[in-house]
Parts: sequence; C-alpha cells; structure tokens
Amino acid sequence: MTRAGVRPVAGADHGAARERLLAQYAAIPAGAPVRLAKRTSNLFRPRSATATPGLDVSGLDRVLSVDPGARTADVQGMTTYERLVDATLAHGLMPTVVPQLKTITLGGAVTGLGIESSSFRGGLPHEAVREIEVLTGAGEVVTATPTNEHADLYRAFPNSYGTLGYALRMVIDLEPVRPYVRLRHVHFGQPSELADAIGVVMRDGAWAGEPVDFLDGVVFTADEAYLTLGSWADTAPYTSDYTGEHIYYRSVRARREDHLTVRDYLWRWDTDWFWCSRAFGAQNPRIRRVWPRRWLRSDVYWKLIRLENRYHVAARIDRWRGRPDRERLVQDVEIPLERTAEFLGWFLREVPVEPVWLCPLRLRPSGPAGEPAAGETPWPLYPLAAGEAYVNVGFWSTVPILPGAVDGDVNRTVERVVAEHGGHKSLYSDAYYDEEHFRELYGGPAYEAVKARYDPDGRLLDLYAKAVMRR
Repeated sequence: MTRAGVRPVAGADHGAARERLLAQYAAIPAGAPVRLAKRTSNLFRPRSATATPGLDVSGLDRVLSVDPGARTADVQGMTTYERLVDATLAHGLMPTVVPQLKTITLGGAVTGLGIESSSFRGGLPHEAVREIEVLTGAGEVVTATPTNEHADLYRAFPNSYGTLGYALRMVIDLEPVRPYVRLRHVHFGQPSELADAIGVVMRDGAWAGEPVDFLDGVVFTADEAYLTLGSWADTAPYTSDYTGEHIYYRSVRARREDHLTVRDYLWRWDTDWFWCSRAFGAQNPRIRRVWPRRWLRSDVYWKLIRLENRYHVAARIDRWRGRPDRERLVQDVEIPLERTAEFLGWFLREVPVEPVWLCPLRLRPSGPAGEPAAGETPWPLYPLAAGEAYVNVGFWSTVPILPGAVDGDVNRTVERVVAEHGGHKSLYSDAYYDEEHFRELYGGPAYEAVKARYDPDGRLLDLYAKAVMRR
C-alpha cells in the first residue's frame, strides 16, 4: 500500500464498474443532459446546475496494473495523477508527462490537455496512450488505438472535453526515473534572450554542457525571468522541502541551484497552486504557520474558489471598499517559439498579471501513434504541427474591469492576439470565440465527422456548446 492508497484492482472489477456505468447511461432519459458525478474538477468554466444525476465513476479510479518490463500502465480513466504516480514510482517509473496538479485525472489530461516540464521532449499526455477504452455518446464501449477501426476516435479524443465520450481505461507509456532532480534556475533579462535559450535547450537537450531532462520557466517582470533546467541525478547533497513553510516559486528567484526528490519535483507546483495560493492568504507567514500542511494542496484551493463562485464574498468586499469589479483571466496558450518573445512583450505591456509560467513543448517525435511527418497535425482538435517548437504561456489571475469596459474584454483581446501570433488556447477556462472561428481552430469537419459517428443522437454536448456557450 502506498501513501495515496494505491491497490491494483482485477480486470473483473473493472468490467463490473464498466457494466454499472453502461446501465446508468442507458437509464438517462433521451434528451436529458449527461455528465459525470466527479468530486473534483480542474475546469474553470462555470457549470450550470442540473437535476439529472451524474454518472457515478467512483469505481473507475484505480491503477489496474504496472508492467515494468514493457514500461506501461493499465489505468482507469478517473485515476488521479497523484495515485498513478505513487503506483509507478514504486517500480522506478513515471508517466512520460505528469501534469502539475495532483487531482488532475488521466482521463481529464487526455480528453483535455495536460502539460509539464518534460513536454519539450515527451509531448502531451495523450501522445503516450497506446489504447483507450471509451464510453461513447451512443452508449457503447469501444477500444480505440492508432491503427484499429476506431483510430478516428483515438485521434479526435484529445481536447474533446467529454463531448465524444468518457475514458474508462487506458494503456499508457511510462519512462524510468532516478531518485533526484537537480535544478538550475537561470536568469534572463529580456524575453528575446529567454526564447533564444529555450531554442538551444530544445535543439540540444542540454545547456552549458549539461543535459536537461525537464524545462520550464517563470516570468516575474518584463526584465526578470528564469528558466528552470532539471536533470536526473542518482545522489543529492541535500533536498529542499516545499510542502510546508517554504514556497517553491519564490525559490526560483532566490536560488541558482536546488535538489528535490523525484516525487517532490513532480508536485512542486501543487502545494501553492503555482502562486495562486496567495489569493487565500496561504503565503502570509503568520497564516501559513497555522495552516495545516495537509491543506496546502490545489484541491483545497479549488474548494475555496467554488465557495467564492457561489457566495461572491470577496467581490462584495471589493465593492464595499469602492474597488472595481474584476474579470477572471485564467488561461494557458501555446505560442510558436519564434513568436513567443513578441507575445510576451505584448502581454507584459498590456495585461497587469504577473508572474507568468512558461512550459516549452513539441509533439512527441515518436510514440504509440507512430512518427508524424514534419508539419503534420495528427491531433485534429488541437492542431500543433509536428517538428515545431511551442511555448505554453500560463497566466492565472483577475484584472480590473476598467470604466467603459465589460467582463470578458481582456479575454477576448488575448484570444485575438494569440491567434495573431499563430497560437492556440486551451479550453479548460473561459472562451469567447464566435462559432465559425472556433470550429476553424478546434477540429472543424474532422470533429463533426467523429461526433456524428460516436454520438449520432447528440446525447453529449457539442464542443462549442461546452467550451464557449457554457450550458
């Protein structure tokens, strides 16, 4: 038994859970909304209340098996990465990409998009999937692989956000780990210098003669940014602890070198939800001393966000103090590397949000889906080009609604500028696209064809309706 309570479950147990889910799905009246009854979510889109019970997926949240020889794991779709990582680390392995927050599920990272500091070499989580079992909108369970009769679903599933079906189990690739990660925090003064350095690391897999296995960065101001270069290590002179008193993102500024255990490295951002825990006072030393360590977790902050969305306490206090209403600006965007410095320059001039997270990525050179040709876009709902370098830019805050402006204006401007720089935006948060432009960006005819095949009666929401219309 590991610390997250991982206990492999037999295939018969999975089959029973699948049959229960099929029966629940069949019992939902035609025309009634279909949704999952999940206790956690990492989506920022508002969700309308519905009287229809959600599908109970509580029996689909375990690691079925880990195969150290093949370096694969058979995992149920609602398994959190915290549970998955504990199961694989016990075998000296990890998923090829581990998203930053513990309660992100494997199915969520695949049907949405996940990313982390190994993405500059390992791509995105869905690129490690060998096969995926899906409960489709038609109420059928199919297994999709890159080459079988459901290859169209395999390709369209990433970024479909549950509009084509729900992932019940997946077989995924794993990679070996070493006990420690050595970090170098390298300072840059200008976005152009930063972008040039990212290009060097992505080309060479090294910096200053030393290998780089993990790559991300933080932009604090227009003239202060850092790339964090992580390298596997068998030994460490010390290890830092950012699960209690100390705060990881501040160490990026304060230290030039650091060492973490592999597990602490993978969850370094979760303790303070990057830097967003400051909104709840959790970074105030007096409050942090009495804040239980077990509550320094992203899912706890999520509960606080949901309470605010329901009761609007902070918004009422701001109005009482005469402060302007605020617009939520929570987005991750992918910008081609050659346009990243230009985009950052615009953002830092025009949008009052700092810090900003950077995570370089490119599609996996080869994997279960084969080796994509240069320029090919093998995942139609999020068409990144094979062989091209991108940088994920993440910014998560609020901005004041200025006189004469309305809620959503800044998000709309960001969407426009991202498109002007050849980028795409993740769909886990607010989106404001008109329908025609949205369909051009996110799948178009390819999505419509797969939707017609696997959800012919429209039991599940359309992607535009779910991501933009927020029904």
